[in-house]
Amino acid sequence: MFDICCIGHITLDKVITPGSEVNMPGGTSFYFSNALSNMDVSYSLLTSIAASESYIIDGLNAKGIHTEVFWGKHTVCFENIYSFDQDHRQQRVLEKADPFNMAQLSHVNAKIYHLGPLLADDIPVNMIEHLSQKGIVSLDVQGYLREVKDQQVLAIDWLEKKAALPHVGILKANETEMEVLTGCIDIREGAKALAGMGVKEVVITLGSKGSVIYSEGVFHNIPAYKPTAVVDATGCGDTYMAGYLYKKSKGASCYEAGTFAAAMATLKIGTSGPFSGTSEEVIKLLSANLQ
Repeated sequence: MFDICCIGHITLDKVITPGSEVNMPGGTSFYFSNALSNMDVSYSLLTSIAASESYIIDGLNAKGIHTEVFWGKHTVCFENIYSFDQDHRQQRVLEKADPFNMAQLSHVNAKIYHLGPLLADDIPVNMIEHLSQKGIVSLDVQGYLREVKDQQVLAIDWLEKKAALPHVGILKANETEMEVLTGCIDIREGAKALAGMGVKEVVITLGSKGSVIYSEGVFHNIPAYKPTAVVDATGCGDTYMAGYLYKKSKGASCYEAGTFAAAMATLKIGTSGPFSGTSEEVIKLLSANLQ
């Protein structure tokens, strides 16, 4: 029994920012796993990747991350293009991988399952219901809102949301994803609408404007802390959720977990690649911002 298990594809990403182009591993499961690698939590990653990218798994194992890998023919490949505004990106999918299936999850046991679909068909909806009977399901909804046409990523609504969301304990969405799901522009109205669809805890990330958490009829406004430098925003949302679920697994309140998560995301944006810091570094940043 793990405290947290993340399920999602690892990707091979091309990240293009003003002045640089870097090829690196990515995906929710990759950034989420790295962010937890130095935390005192029992954690497991269930992922799928092509054997040609086995070196990525070797790197995770070397950090002490427990991994279970289903080797496929392809690795998901994204191209992320950022302008000077790191809150927004252009995205293409250069290659897709096989979706997960129920048989792969029959033996997995955790208190919290964090699902990181990258594309709409990555994780079948019946898996959400199945896992909700075993633990708390946390979902980063972004993949269910992505349709790929001629390599371009297009925003779509999630047709199965009414069947799936009642089984989701914690939902993470950014403000654009929230609007697609609910039709609401106002953050609070959107969060209430998602709760009305059955979600127990709604986390809306707002980039440099912070985040809002809605749980049991109460809103928690989480600030964004100023980074020392803005280097690479890729994986910031995944890092935020790693911090959030880490603290929730320790019994923290929504506000405590949210501020810890925001501080982790701030530290991550200052470097290229995944977060690899410690809880002590996060607490130090929080303390400095409380003075």
